[in-house]
Amino acid sequence: MMQLTPMKSPKLRLNALLFATAAAVAIADLSAAAEPADPDIALKPAHVIVNPWRFHIPPTKRQGVPGIARTAKGRLWAVYGRDVESSRNYQVLTFSDDDGKSWSDAQLMILPRRGVRAMSATNWIDPQGRLWVFWGQAFGVQDGRYGIFAIVSDNPDADELQWSAPRRLGDGIMLNKPTVLSDGDWLLTSSVWKTDNSIKVYASTDQGESFSLRGTANIADPKKRGPDEPMIVERKDGSLWMLVRMQGLAETISTDRGKTWTPVQRSEIKHCTARFFVRRLMSGSLLLVKHGPLDKRVPREQLTAYVSDDDGKTWSGGLMIDEREDVTYPDGVQAKDGRIYIIYDHQRTPLGEVLMATFTEEDVRAGEPVSGRVRLRGKVARLPLQPGE
Repeated sequence: MMQLTPMKSPKLRLNALLFATAAAVAIADLSAAAEPADPDIALKPAHVIVNPWRFHIPPTKRQGVPGIARTAKGRLWAVYGRDVESSRNYQVLTFSDDDGKSWSDAQLMILPRRGVRAMSATNWIDPQGRLWVFWGQAFGVQDGRYGIFAIVSDNPDADELQWSAPRRLGDGIMLNKPTVLSDGDWLLTSSVWKTDNSIKVYASTDQGESFSLRGTANIADPKKRGPDEPMIVERKDGSLWMLVRMQGLAETISTDRGKTWTPVQRSEIKHCTARFFVRRLMSGSLLLVKHGPLDKRVPREQLTAYVSDDDGKTWSGGLMIDEREDVTYPDGVQAKDGRIYIIYDHQRTPLGEVLMATFTEEDVRAGEPVSGRVRLRGKVARLPLQPGE
């Protein structure tokens, strides 16, 4: 079993001089003339720049692929990619202290080294209340190895956050949040795209101090392999149910805490080839956010929420979050008061909108707003409409 680097690492507090140095190095990396480089440079972490000056954030015409987290005190954290789906992909992190009505300037920029993508980020509040930011790295657009990187802040409600040094957790692209099992183990999934046993399941038994590869899942037909983007939920009988992007939606089961998985097979739930979101709610029901009806495959439109009371065997409700075209890549979190927050993107080009919806399980079950707490299409970020705007 592969053992990975422990989390114990010096705190990273960037002062103005260190920021200026890091920014200069990062921007030089981006502007340097293209030349052959060692693919192993992707094993080194991206430049993590705290409180970047907005003019140091490279311009882009394409942004999206967001993630969202919420602290116990109510601060919302959003992470999203800029220059997504390109070899220049990088990430920014922002927060809201007014429940998403307004958002801060970028608090953090994850800017890759020359020739490397910093891609497919997600953020997560762990059971100890710490904020994790995860991202993937690849040399060029795809390097067949990839890598999961992470930084952690112990107090995500502080005026100025302090961050751990970035570390590499394992191979693959993670994208989706970890799952905490009933025995306290953490599981996170990744994908080394389009290979045998492409889906990796990493586990931590010590609250994130270390991670090890626990198991893999395989898509047998090479023609059906892709980014995978797997997500795990623990069922009430103790089995693990993993949903997978596989030219639609597919699934696999583990009955030994993630060590072995059944062959990945097509799910009865119809879906386009895109990210979905599934999570256990505080009520014990499951929440699924997908495109369109359960029995119909539609394009990347009609982003809709459903609930299940029998661990995914049947689904009910159907709250329309956003019916428009080009709405995609939902991520979510639930607050202690029951509100559900879903973040997603709309028209990565040219609008680059990152949007947020809030609602309750009651609204999902009713298939329409009934709680008085529904808020749709809240703006988190958007690209400028004109140069300099």
